[in-house]
Amino acid sequence: MRRTPDYSRAGGASRGERDLVLGRITLALTAVTWLIASAALADEPMAQIQGVEDKSLRDAIQRALTQSKHSAQSRAEARRRARQAGEDAIAVLRAEGYYGYTVEPDVLDGEPPRAVVKITPGPVFLIADPRIDWSGAPPDEGTRQRAAAAMRLTEGEPGRAADVVGAEGRVVAQVAKLGYADAVAEPREVVVDHADHTVRPAFKIASGELVHLDGIQVVTKGRTNPAWVGRLAPWRSGDVYDPEDVAELERRLRDTSVYDSISVSLAGPDKATAEGYRPVVVTLADRKSRTIELGAGYSTSEGSGIDARWIRYNRLKRADTTTYALRFAKLEQRLGAEISLPHWRRPQQTLKLNSSIFRNDTVAYNETGATVGVDLTKRRQTTAYRTFGVSLDVSQTKEQVDSNGSVAGRKLNLVTLAGLAAYAWDFSDNILDPKRGWRLEARGEPTYVVGDTTVPYLKMTTQGSAYIPFGRQASTVLAGRLKLGAIVGGGILDVPASRRFFAGGGGSVRGYGYQAIGPRLTDNTPQGGISLVETSFELRQKITSKWSGVAFIDAGAISTTPNPKSQDFRAGAGLGVRYDLGFGPIRADIAVPMGRRKGDPAFQIYLSIGQSF
Repeated sequence: MRRTPDYSRAGGASRGERDLVLGRITLALTAVTWLIASAALADEPMAQIQGVEDKSLRDAIQRALTQSKHSAQSRAEARRRARQAGEDAIAVLRAEGYYGYTVEPDVLDGEPPRAVVKITPGPVFLIADPRIDWSGAPPDEGTRQRAAAAMRLTEGEPGRAADVVGAEGRVVAQVAKLGYADAVAEPREVVVDHADHTVRPAFKIASGELVHLDGIQVVTKGRTNPAWVGRLAPWRSGDVYDPEDVAELERRLRDTSVYDSISVSLAGPDKATAEGYRPVVVTLADRKSRTIELGAGYSTSEGSGIDARWIRYNRLKRADTTTYALRFAKLEQRLGAEISLPHWRRPQQTLKLNSSIFRNDTVAYNETGATVGVDLTKRRQTTAYRTFGVSLDVSQTKEQVDSNGSVAGRKLNLVTLAGLAAYAWDFSDNILDPKRGWRLEARGEPTYVVGDTTVPYLKMTTQGSAYIPFGRQASTVLAGRLKLGAIVGGGILDVPASRRFFAGGGGSVRGYGYQAIGPRLTDNTPQGGISLVETSFELRQKITSKWSGVAFIDAGAISTTPNPKSQDFRAGAGLGVRYDLGFGPIRADIAVPMGRRKGDPAFQIYLSIGQSF
């Protein structure tokens, strides 16, 4: 007699285990069904390709075919698909230099009927005797030679259609760059010789006359002074036309950021002067003359802060920007003004004049004062900038110092004269949300302090960051930052506290309070230091089109000696979220200190706009 197993006894499967086994079987069947359904619903090419042995050519044809989600439902539909696929295949064959092809659309019997395209590619046709035929008066000999070189069609290479069309475009661009602004391509003649399997392109180019440039004609209803625009031209009256010069003038105007729209174009031949020179027409539309900007930030260590800016554009009729700024935060209050004069005295050079009154209330010191300064920034390349500047501060600082084993306060009335020499490179792809590239900035600030204390010193800082994308559309980004700083010529007691290095807080080492990293006095007041090291690593992961997540670790050290020691380092780690506002992300981070000391909180929260670096 066959016994039915007793699953209720020890050693057998329980009811829960049977349910688990059945659940796994059900899940497996569901997965198989889903895979079969997915395969059935997957896109398929409109037709099968037969007769093409070359794998790269076959793949190119397959990629060109239209995809369908279902098979043909009748022979008529299959025949239509075959004809369409045949046309797509012919376009690919000609593009790859196959002109002696045979393409036969057909329908295979069966249910459902299948569209098929039978292809015999034939031999590859090769470039032979490419030439330029000039329509009308030809340009000078040098231009003709440069135009011939610009074709870049080598005899014996495959006669691809795209290469022939591209050669014509390069010829016209080269002739225009050499001063023939009206150069155009007339209908070309391409002989496809089936006897010797060659492609013989003949380009017909009308160069027109050599163009010499005059000055600039400004068309605007705004406030811009035409004489100022005229000084931005990278040519002199009588110079031969170069399209790059015209493009450079447009870039210089766009760099000012005071115009809603800019159009720069060469005037027609009918606008030529008596000497035959043609002006360049610049059409400008000013942006609104005034804007107001508001910003805010928050962290548990630094408190909340708001920023307001009132910006006026083009008051001096030379694309200038005047900014009145107010910052009101727990640690800093500032009211200031700045005027920016782009292309000052020469193109790509910006002069900035600024002044402000301020008050800083930090754990390490209190400072009240006023400052005036001037900076001159020169753009050396598209992404490289050099800045020289000078500033004068008049301030009163209250700080704590160790005195015979106890902490005593001191008040310093100071006048500080500081210079600035900085060089910056920015090869990142976005200011607020970089995903690839790198940035580097080096600064040197020779400083002379007089008043209740007198000390000259040099403050140097260098900061670099890099961004490495992974995955499709840079959905994952690994970001890193390193900052180094040193004060040379002044000891820790000589340099006023407001001029020392501090670390901790947002933009520094998250997880710690503002100024919380580094040496402290006996009453736990941050002392600051004369050397600094900071580093950060972030893993940024896109979750949806708007939301992203971040995991990060920051570390830093402050020392009263020229070189921080290993025991000076502190690290913090945390997680964050980002929400894309369109122009940049708003960020929220929570971080914990990995080496808490007395007075350090268990965690810190930071809210701001833009990535942390």
